[in-house]
Amino acid sequence: MKIILFANTDWYLYNFRLPLAKALHARGDEVSFLSPPGEYASKLTELGFRWLEFPFSRRGMNPLTELLTVLRLWRLYRREKPDLVHHFTIKCVLYGSLAAHLSGLPNIINAITGLGYAFNEENHMLGAIARFFYRFVLKNTQVIFQNPDDLETFTQAKLLRPKQAHLIRSSGVDLIRFTPQPETNNQPPLIILPARLLKDKGILEFVEAARLLKHRGVSARMALVGDPDPHNPTSVSQQEIQDWVSEGIVEAWGWQEQMTEAYTASQIVCLPSYREGVPRTLLEAAANGRAIVTSDAPGCREAVRHGINGLLVPPRDPASLADALQILLENPQLRQEMGRRGREIAEQEFSSELVIKKTLELYDKD
Repeated sequence: MKIILFANTDWYLYNFRLPLAKALHARGDEVSFLSPPGEYASKLTELGFRWLEFPFSRRGMNPLTELLTVLRLWRLYRREKPDLVHHFTIKCVLYGSLAAHLSGLPNIINAITGLGYAFNEENHMLGAIARFFYRFVLKNTQVIFQNPDDLETFTQAKLLRPKQAHLIRSSGVDLIRFTPQPETNNQPPLIILPARLLKDKGILEFVEAARLLKHRGVSARMALVGDPDPHNPTSVSQQEIQDWVSEGIVEAWGWQEQMTEAYTASQIVCLPSYREGVPRTLLEAAANGRAIVTSDAPGCREAVRHGINGLLVPPRDPASLADALQILLENPQLRQEMGRRGREIAEQEFSSELVIKKTLELYDKD
């Protein structure tokens, strides 16, 4: 088959969908990546894949500009004539599905890898608009969800028919790259939050938990591992980050290319997000043998069994977050046992091979 994988950044395609592309190529399919330009496009082409440049604004809301984006995409699909298109990230799902329908493409796969800020509690109007368009563009497509909560949200709202919905939990984790590592004996212990620095990732709660632990006299280093995302309206600012660092409550490491080193340096991995698909960082942490503290929220609770490989806390609750972190800081044997159990869960449920197998089965479904 001739297949196009479309996402809103080349970074996403390289970091999350490269194993799928390699598996497709290995079985003889022709794979093209489609995204706006970025520094990862050259990495994709160096690996022998075809990359198609498609600039568009992730935050654009001008109706005329957005309509022109759909028309450009329609022309591209008409020119390329793929047998199957697979869309990732919200705008690509919405615009890609519309363009694919207009082009008469036979197979349309959409991945709902998280509901995004449009579905946050405070964004009622934006959520209503998103639901309206989803209901229209998802017709006659197959839709992959990463967690049962998101799947239920869409089916209960009648945004699609149940037979269109498929649960494939996560984009998978590389169990060879991320392997169990013994804890380093660094003091004070290190807690990392690996994510884009968005407020709905729980960044503010993490910072407040750091303040609480410091006030209690609990010794710990707490590091933000990631960059802000100026294209996302919930991004924290560089000034906020600098203020926190100057206050001496968190470290700001920025984006780390070698995340294995960051996980190995840490004792605890924390992601107090409000909602996720299934966060890859938590699966990487589990594969690396690290205890996790995360929110009892859709997506996050898929990666953590409370009391088994980590602790779940209520979303938006910095006091509960600080309590959970303190428990693991003060109980090294407990967190090391959780790390061992986390590796077992990653192997049994979230390997890249398992996710790719299920995805290819959907591709080949009549």
